[in-house]
Amino acid sequence: MDLIRKLRTARKLILVIMIPLSLLPLPLIYPSSESSCAYVLIVTAVYWVSEAVPLGAAALVPAFLYPLFGVLKSSEVASEYCKDTTLLLMGVICLAASIEKWNLHKRIALRMVMVAGAKPGMLVLGFMCCTVFLSMWLSNTSTTAMVMPIAEAVLQQLVITGIADGGEDSEDLSDGPQSIYEKNKLQLTYRKDGLEVNTLSEEQNGLPVTPRLGSHLKHSNGHLPEAEISVTEPPRERPKIRRNSLYPTKRDHMICKCLSLSITYAATIGGLITITGTSTNLIFAEQFNNRYPEAKVINFGTWFIFSLPIAIIMLILTWLWLHILFLGCNFRETCSLSKKRKTRREIISERRIHEEYQKLGPISYPEVVTAVFFVLMTLLWFTREPGFVSGWTSLFEKKGYRTDATVSVLLGFLLFLIPARAPWQSASKSKVKEPSDDEYDDEEEEEEDPMAPMITWKDFQRLMPWEIVILVGGGYALAAGCKVSGLSMWIGRQLEPMSGLPPWAVTLLACMLVSAVTEFASNPATLTVFLPILSALSETLQINPLQTLIPSTMCVSFGVMLPVGNPPNAIVFSYGHVQIRDMVKAGFGVNLIGILVVMLAIMTWGVPLFQLNEFPQWAVMRNTTGGL
Repeated sequence: MDLIRKLRTARKLILVIMIPLSLLPLPLIYPSSESSCAYVLIVTAVYWVSEAVPLGAAALVPAFLYPLFGVLKSSEVASEYCKDTTLLLMGVICLAASIEKWNLHKRIALRMVMVAGAKPGMLVLGFMCCTVFLSMWLSNTSTTAMVMPIAEAVLQQLVITGIADGGEDSEDLSDGPQSIYEKNKLQLTYRKDGLEVNTLSEEQNGLPVTPRLGSHLKHSNGHLPEAEISVTEPPRERPKIRRNSLYPTKRDHMICKCLSLSITYAATIGGLITITGTSTNLIFAEQFNNRYPEAKVINFGTWFIFSLPIAIIMLILTWLWLHILFLGCNFRETCSLSKKRKTRREIISERRIHEEYQKLGPISYPEVVTAVFFVLMTLLWFTREPGFVSGWTSLFEKKGYRTDATVSVLLGFLLFLIPARAPWQSASKSKVKEPSDDEYDDEEEEEEDPMAPMITWKDFQRLMPWEIVILVGGGYALAAGCKVSGLSMWIGRQLEPMSGLPPWAVTLLACMLVSAVTEFASNPATLTVFLPILSALSETLQINPLQTLIPSTMCVSFGVMLPVGNPPNAIVFSYGHVQIRDMVKAGFGVNLIGILVVMLAIMTWGVPLFQLNEFPQWAVMRNTTGGL
C-alpha cells in the first residue's frame, strides 16, 4: 500500500519521464524530419493535456527538442516565441490594468444591474449582459473574478431578506434571527494575492463556503480595490427556513445556482466577440496569419462582425435555457419590470445595489481617461482596415506595416505617461483617490507625486499572463516545425479518405471533437494541437480553411460542463452554490446551443463575409508550395 501511495504521489513525475522514453523509438527507428517533428508534437501535446507540468513549461519543450533533433535551429525556434499578438496582448493588458485600478469595471457592472432590476429573471440577464461586455475586453477569468463578488453580495442579500420574510417560527430556528443573520453574513475583501470571499457558515452543498480564489488564480484577476461589503441590518422577524439548508426556500437556492452559472457562461460568450477576448482567439489569428500570409481576411473588424451575432443569439438562448432549468417558465413573474409586482426582498436588494453604487462616488478623472482610451482603441481597431472603405492605414505611404498591435501598444504606452490627476486640480485641493489603502507598496509616493501616471509597471505586471504568452509561442514553434519538416503534408495525405464528406459535416465533426476534448484539457493547448491538423485537412479536401478553423476556435471555448473545463468554472464552483451535476446538466445545454449557433453562423452570414463557397487563392498558393 505504501508503494501504491508513493506511485500515486509521483504519478506526474513518472508521466513526465515515461512519455518521452516510450515514444523515443519513433525518431530512432524512422530517422526523418517528419518522425522527429511528430515525436516533439506528441510529447508536448501529452504534457499539455495531462498538465503533468505547467502549461508554460510544457510550451518550452520545442525550444530544446527541435534543435536536438535537427528540425529547427535554436535561433529559429526562439523567434517564434514573440510575435505580433504578444504586443497586441501587452497593449490590451495595459488598458485592463487601468480599468481595474480605477474601478471602472465595477461602475459598469453595478450600473447595468441597476437598470435590470432585482426580479430574478431580469437580474440574471443584467449580470449576463455586463459580464459579456466586460469579457469582450478583459480575460474571461478576470471578468468572472470581478463580477462574482458583486453577484454574491446580491445573492446573500436575497437569502437574508428571504429569511426575514419567513414570518413564522420554526422548530429548526433555535437561536433566533440574529443567529441566522450571523451565519449568512458576507464579507468580500480584495487581497494582494487574490480574492477572498468569507462567510461565517461552515458548509454549503457539501462544499466549504469560504473559497479563496487566489488558489485557483495566481495572476488572473489582478488586484482589485480593498473593500468590504457586509449586511448591517439583521432580520427583525424569526424566519421559517428549510431543515438542513442555508437557503430559506428551494427557489432561493435555484436563484443562486442560476445566477452563478450565468456569469461563467456569459464570460465565455463575451470572450468570443473580439479577437483579444480570449487567448484561443489570439492563437488562431496568429497561426492562421503565419500559415496563410497572403490571406488578409482576419482582423478585429471582420472577427467582430462575424462573432457579435453569435454572441447575441447565444446570450438570449443561454438565458432562456438557464431560466427554464432553474427558475421555471413563468417569465411574467420573474421578469416583470412593474414596481407593483416587486416584493419586499427585491426592493431591499435594489436598495443594496444602489448603496454599493453610491459608494463609488461621482465618476473620477482617471475613469474618464480610461473610458476615452477604451473607446479610442476600439474605434482605431475598427477603422484600420474595415474592408468596405479605406481605413486610416491608407494615409501612410508604406502598406502592411501597421496592425492592431500598433494601436494597442501605442495607447498602452500613453497610459504610463498621462498623469492620474486632472491638470486643473491642484495638489493642495485634491488628491487622486487610490483604489486601495494597502495594495501598493509605493502608495505614499504616488499620492505625493502630482505626476503619478494612470498605471505603473507593477499594475501591468500583476495582470500580464506570461504563461499564456509562452504557451502561444510554443504553439507557433510547433507550427514552424511542421512547416519545415513536412509533417503537415503527411497528415493531410492520411486524411484523404474523408474527401467524400460534405464541408458542413467536416465542420460539425471538428466542432464536436474539440468541444469534447476541451472539457478535460486546457482550451489553448487543445486548439494549438488541432489547428495544424484541421488546416491540413481543409487543404486536402479543397475547402476553405476558415470553414473549419473559425468554428473550431469558437467551440474550443465551450468547455463549460466541469469545474476543470476552464478557470471561470472553477471560480463559480468555489462559491458553493452549485454542484457538479448542476454544471454538467446546464453546461450540456450551453454546449449544444454554442455548437448549433456557430454552425448556423458559418453556413449563413459567414459565407459572404469570408467567401467560404470557394477554395481561396491564398490557400491554393499555400497548398502548391507545400508550406505550413
